[in-house]
Amino acid sequence: MSIMQDRTLTIQSPVEVTAKKPHNYETILRDAYLPVPPSTEQLRSGVLLNKLTKYWVDERNSNCFMIFPKKLSITWSDDPNYWAWVSNDSQNEKDVEVAELKNVCWLDITGKFDTSNLTPGITYEVVFMVKLKDPAYGWDTPVNVKLVLPNGKDKPQEKKVSLREQPRYQWVDIRVGEFKHERDSVGEITFSMYEYAAGVWKKGLFLKGVAIRPKYNN
Repeated sequence: MSIMQDRTLTIQSPVEVTAKKPHNYETILRDAYLPVPPSTEQLRSGVLLNKLTKYWVDERNSNCFMIFPKKLSITWSDDPNYWAWVSNDSQNEKDVEVAELKNVCWLDITGKFDTSNLTPGITYEVVFMVKLKDPAYGWDTPVNVKLVLPNGKDKPQEKKVSLREQPRYQWVDIRVGEFKHERDSVGEITFSMYEYAAGVWKKGLFLKGVAIRPKYNN
């Protein structure tokens, strides 16, 4: 029976990213709907999982993920008066939509991620990838970003970030926090970006997704 006939089969010929297969490689790719195993080049550039998450392996064989906006909880995102869904300008992500903030006073974006597929022993960072386009307004008040680790193990990481100072018309990384993933700390992390206390209307923000990727001290 071929892989195309039954996509639940274990992948027969894993890619040789390095001598050692990436952590939970076969389990992760069950959601990729690929007729054949991806090449090393494909894994480096990324594989879409249900068009909601992107998975790739970095040069050190560590798993990386991007959670796209459709998988996040965005207040009022189902109302076109407040949010719009537009095509992604990345070449290999044409089927994935970006969230465009049209006009809101209550900014609240939240996501969750199961850490079981992260590479053990690696320190990861959680990053919102955003872009501002003019006419952008309402960003004089800093936004809050927050990271909560599994099982309340550590104190939540929270800080304020000024988007007004970020460059326009290009994707920028808004770092939320970091954590070291160990086998005995598997669970669900929660991350968020929000600002509604000021009651100020906001416009011009584009959200590409949230990256969960290794943080190396080179």
